[in-house]
Formats: sequence, structure tokens, C-alpha cells
Amino acid sequence: MVGDVYHYSLQLKVGAGEHDVITLHRVVRERAPFRPVRGRESVFMVHGDVWNFTGAFMASTLTQDVPVDHSIAVYLAQRGVDVWGIDLRWTHVPLETQDFTFMKDWNIGTHAQDIGKGLAVARRVRELTGSGGDRMNLLGWSRGALLGYAYLNAESQRPAAQRHVNGFIPVDMVVHFGAEADQQRRWACERAAIAEAAWKLERFEGGLLGPGAGVPVMMLGQAAIYMPSGIAMPPLPPLPYEQLATLMGAATFQFLGTNPAVPFYHFTAGKFGTSPLPEGLQYVRSRQFFDLLANARPYQSFQELMETEQLMCGKNLPYDDHLAQVKVPALYVGAGGGFGEYGLTTFNKLGGKDRSSLIVKRRPDQERIADYGHADLFLGRDADTAVWAPIHEWMKRH
Repeated sequence: MVGDVYHYSLQLKVGAGEHDVITLHRVVRERAPFRPVRGRESVFMVHGDVWNFTGAFMASTLTQDVPVDHSIAVYLAQRGVDVWGIDLRWTHVPLETQDFTFMKDWNIGTHAQDIGKGLAVARRVRELTGSGGDRMNLLGWSRGALLGYAYLNAESQRPAAQRHVNGFIPVDMVVHFGAEADQQRRWACERAAIAEAAWKLERFEGGLLGPGAGVPVMMLGQAAIYMPSGIAMPPLPPLPYEQLATLMGAATFQFLGTNPAVPFYHFTAGKFGTSPLPEGLQYVRSRQFFDLLANARPYQSFQELMETEQLMCGKNLPYDDHLAQVKVPALYVGAGGGFGEYGLTTFNKLGGKDRSSLIVKRRPDQERIADYGHADLFLGRDADTAVWAPIHEWMKRH
């Protein structure tokens, strides 16, 4: 990739079905071909919605607008960290797919189990290639952080010899709302009710179970690149595609319905003047962001989305019963314009005493719409100093 840093990937069969497949990634320094530099520091990364491992943690490889090393995976690997990650099952579903019934039972628990399988393989390969089989740090971004909580919740019930994680880094995600955010919790209940109604209908009909939210994201990114001045057609706002893609980044909440999870949630901070529309992006280059959109994965399993809303609503699901027994050191990272401080409610339910947090916040609360965004944490021009370096320092201390 750059210098002595190399990227490997392998597909792993995790079930009997055709689509029961995950991909594992390794980004690592090498002292000679296929001979990784030995290092004790390691991390296993779990992506969130819409993008796979590459889109989430190596987006610099998808664009020519930033240097190839401007991604957290390469940044950490250059500093001797053995970086691993996963592409969850739904990222492999092809665009031309018509029948999604094979996804009907893919839920938070399914993906958490796949994370465990990935961690087991990663530790074994590390042992075989000279870095030892020590437990790994687990980093999850967005819904990947929720899956990380679910995985550790289950792992806490296993004997110590069967556990894979020695540190947890949830990045910018809400699982539960505190008393101060009761309105957000009630809105989550409304979204959960809508999802449950759709789920019952689709289960009954045996029809389309995989939402295609990634399809319009991918198409919008491509349109912004190849016909930026073209005017979007209904149901999209009649704006030039370039401006519409910028709006999706800077005012993502406007695309998420009337009651988004948190106020003014957005991927990347915009530049706002007198117009209600953003004039550009603060921390991310436009083409860099459009290339990210264009590489969205088309489909995602519906049940995990529904269960997330149910957890935010406060419903009893088996993914958070034992968080108080999760006692590994933990670092919460949030974005002022993403989930930010809202994510601390769940984080503070972890049982370990070694907990710390980093909220990248550049604006007061009343200017949340222009604060550091959810994706700025991995795309921003200063993310290496504002986010990745503190994460690396924390890993070294632990």
C-alpha cells in the first residue's frame, strides 16, 4: 500500500448458506514478503452501516483526492499495530439480488458471533506469523460499536480462556438513551414500531427483507462525480447532484425522517453561510466524500436495524444484559456533530473501572449542525492528530 505496509484479505465461510460469508482484512508492516513485523499491539475493527471495512477504515484507497496513507488502518499499521477487520455478511450481497429471504434471520447476534469467529482466526494467524496469540483491542464504529457491545456482552459469560478482547474502543454510537434524552428515546420507540410493522408484513409475505438504503447512496455519489450539475429527480429534492451529495454529508439528519436519532446528526461538518444549504464541507474534500458515497454497499440486513431501534427504545433484548460484567479497559470516541455525548450512557454501563472518553467537539451545542461529524472521525483532514493519535496512545498505555 505504502512503504512496508501491506493489505491482505480472505473470505471465511461461516455458515451453510451461499451468502454466509465474511471477509477478514489484515493491514500490517512487513520485514520481508509475507513476513509481518512482530508486534504486540493489535486491533480488530468492525464497520457500521452502508460501508465495509475498506470504506470505513481505508477510504483513502477509494479516492485519488487524499494520500493513500490518510486512513486509520494505514496510520496504525505504519506505527507497528497489527490491524485486522471484518466485512459483515450483508456487505457481500450483490446489487442484482432479488430474493432476500436468506437474510431474514441475520440479526445483531449473528453479526456478533461472526465477530467472534473473525477474532479467533486473527489471533491464530498472529500466533502463526510470530506476533503471539494475545487478546486484541476491539474497535467498532457506528453500528459496529453496538455489535462490539453485543459481542462483549456474550463474551463476558465465557471462561477467561475463551475470550478474545483485552480492550474496547466504541466509536460514536448510541445504544441506550439517558434520562436527559427522553425525547430521543421516545422517537426511537416510534421508529421501532414502524420497523416492527414492516418486519411482520415482510416475514408474512416472505418478500424483500434486505433494505436497499445503500443503493441511493451509491447512485448519488456516482451522480455527483459524473454529472455534478444534473438536477435530481423526485423523490429527491430538485438540486444539482453535487449540491445534494454535499447536503447528505453536512445535513444527514434531513435524509433520516422527521425524528433522527440525535439532533442535527451528520456525516461530515458543512460550511454554512446565509443560505440553509451548505456551501461546502469543512474537514473533508468534496471528491473524497463523493468517492466514499459511490462505494456504498447496496443492502443491509433489516433485523439488526430494527433491533437497534428497539434497544434505543429500552426494550429487553439479550444483547446488553451483562455489560456490567465487561471489565476490559475501554475508550469511547465521539463526534460533536455525530452521536457525541449521547453515546456515554451505554459506555458508562460497562463494569470496568478503566474507562476514558474522547469527544471531538469544535462548536457549542447551539451550533451542533456545523460540529465535527460522524465520518470526520475517519475522513477529516486533521483526524490523524485529533482522533487516530489519541486512540494509538491509549492502546500503547493499555
